[in-house]
Amino acid sequence: MDNVDRRPSWDEYFMEMLEVVKTRSTCIRRQVGAIIVKNNRIISTGYNGAPRGLAHCTKDTCVRLKNNIKSGERHELCRATHAEQNALISAATMGVSVDGADIYITDSPCILCSKMLINAGIKRIVYKGNYPDEFSMELLKEAGVEVVKYGGK
Repeated sequence: MDNVDRRPSWDEYFMEMLEVVKTRSTCIRRQVGAIIVKNNRIISTGYNGAPRGLAHCTKDTCVRLKNNIKSGERHELCRATHAEQNALISAATMGVSVDGADIYITDSPCILCSKMLINAGIKRIVYKGNYPDEFSMELLKEAGVEVVKYGGK
């Protein structure tokens, strides 16, 4: 078997990279990474964490932990910016269009991120884990965004 036969698929390649991206997360409840790809080239990455210059998430600063807020509920009550949001912001800051791009995410997107991804022109979402937000999936389907649950190699 030569090297070409052992090469990962593009989905495998980017999903494996997510494992490194998510290690930058500063959230104490869930580490999430996102990679935006266009024509099999990475154009932006993001991870969840507190906005620039603010204190990182800790047991003392986590509003969700203090108020026992379940995953998938009350998204606005969180100190962190989601990985998908940070990837979109990073691309915008650098002046890079994400229209027609794919995004690879460690978890399926919440409703807020889904609406942003739809409006940004993301055409395909590949994710590994499930985030508890069924409405999000309904909107993505209605918008014609291809959503793929990654099953591994």
